[in-house]
This record gives sequence, C-alpha cells and structure tokens, in this order.
Amino acid sequence: MLKVRTPKNGKVKRELEKRAPKLVETGKKTLILHGTKTSGVLNEVLTEIYHLKKESAVKYSRRNEGIKPFENGGDSSLEFFSLKTDCSIIVYGSHSKKRPDNLVIARTYDHHIYDLIEVGIENFKSMHSFTYDKKLSPRVGSKPFITFIGEGFENVEELKHLKEVLLDMFRGEVVENINLAGLDRVYVCTAISPNKVFLTHCALRMKKSGSVVPRMELVEVGPSMDLVVRRHRLPSDGLRKEAMKTAKDQAKKKEKNVSQDAIHGKIGRIYIPDQKVGDVALPDKSKGVKRERREAKMKNRDDMPASKKPKEDSEKPKEDSVKPKEDSE
Repeated sequence: MLKVRTPKNGKVKRELEKRAPKLVETGKKTLILHGTKTSGVLNEVLTEIYHLKKESAVKYSRRNEGIKPFENGGDSSLEFFSLKTDCSIIVYGSHSKKRPDNLVIARTYDHHIYDLIEVGIENFKSMHSFTYDKKLSPRVGSKPFITFIGEGFENVEELKHLKEVLLDMFRGEVVENINLAGLDRVYVCTAISPNKVFLTHCALRMKKSGSVVPRMELVEVGPSMDLVVRRHRLPSDGLRKEAMKTAKDQAKKKEKNVSQDAIHGKIGRIYIPDQKVGDVALPDKSKGVKRERREAKMKNRDDMPASKKPKEDSEKPKEDSVKPKEDSE
C-alpha cells in the first residue's frame, strides 16, 4: 500500500481534502484495467467504455497479474490503484476458459472495495459497426439519459445491484437542473431474463412536436452488448450505512451572530467599531474651504477701526504736463 504522509504545506493539504470522502460527491472517475489475459472482444469493450467516459476515466494498458477480486486478499491491488488514481469505480477485464470475456465492476468507498459485480460480455457490437449521420454523434462529456426497461430491475437482486452500478458509472456528476438542448444521448438497459441485460447506446434526434417539449427519436450509435450476471458481492450493513450518510445525518455547525425568527426568518448581527469621525483630518484643498476663508478675511477687514486699516493710495501721482512749443513763424 502507499505510505500515508502528513501534509507539509497548504497546497498538499488542500489536494488531500479534495480526495477525501465527501457527504455530497462530485462526478466519479473510472479506472480501466486489463487482467493477465484478455480477448480481442474484451479489449474493444474496455476501449469503448473509456471513450464513453473519456473526460472522467483513466485507462491502463499494461496487464496486471494476481488480481482476483472475489477471493480473500485478491482485491488489494484494486484498492492500491484506486488510491493512486483517485478513482471510485474500477472496470477490470479478464478472459479464461471458465469465464470468457469476463468484466468485473467494483465500487470503492474511502479507497476500499465497497461492492463487486461480475458480468460476461455476449453479442458485442462496436461503434464502427453502426452507420448513421455523424452530425448526431454525442458530444464528449454531455449528460446522458439512462432508462431501465423490465420488471427484473425491481424484483431480481442481481439486476437491482447491476442497475445501481451502471447508474454510478454512466451518469457523471449529479446536477439539479439541466438544459434540454444539451441532451444528446441515452443508455437503454433492457432486462431480457433474470440474469441477462441488453445494453445499448443511442443518440437523441429532436424534432418539432407542436409544443414546448420536442419529439425525440433514438438512433443507435453503439456500442451494444448483452451483460450476463455471473457473480456479485454486496457491501456489509455497517459499510453501507457509513457510505450512505447524508448532510442531514451530521450535526449542524453553529453559526455565530446568526439567529432564526418566525416572522423575519434568518437574522444576522453585525458589529461595527467606533468610526471616530471627529478625529478624521479633513483636507484643506477644497474650494469651499478657500471661499469661507476669503469671506472671513474680508469681514475682519471691514470690522477693523479706521486707524488700523491699511492705507490705500486712492489718488495717483500727478504727472507734469509738458506742452509742446509752438513753432514761431
């Protein structure tokens, strides 16, 4: 296992907090791994799952030995990779004579295995085998519709478990509102038998319907496959209770200077220090201050006695007038 180290600075601490379990999780990342031996069909399945989740997936192409998820201690390697890549969903492919084209999907909680489900791949068709207008190709990272058809998803334990895993793997980040114009794909899951599900990927074509809601048509773009449930392992009751905690189950942190009122609702109290307006120095460069000073100075001059008033030269000095001499004839 990886050695756990205490953070030495704030940046490392913030990165560790991002990886820590949260009450409200963001979009889950998917890790895709190859077993000791894989078939050509399984390699195509893993590659196309990676393309469907390209923005939130990590794919390792190297083969991994000694991974046996359903055996005691055989899932330690999966927990190691989950901690290393910060992925909470792991898709592991392997091929053998006993279990051909085998796919194991594991979910983790706090980087420990939460539950497992093993399915076999049958009747696989890749994206390249479908012909359609390329303008209808779903955009990378777009939010999908996911529909489950059949009573088996409500009655059969294995199919109920598979439904939860497929929802977690394909739905992406949970949002409250979504723009209808951004929906361009749908995953259709149909329960054929108590242990078999048909999964296909379709594009949405929106047409005019005469109302606000458009009419939608499905165009199959692939991949499509049959998933045959072989084995599954549910989490323990204690682990399930710990992982299913919500924000309401936690004690609410008390907010300082905030109270609730039946009439006014939420009321906050704000403390403002003394402003000390009298001690604030005002600038003397304003025009109004200069005008007041000038008027006060003129008033003081008018109130002064006549003896103290400064003398003003009211008469200008007389200039000697020099008349030009007349020319005598």
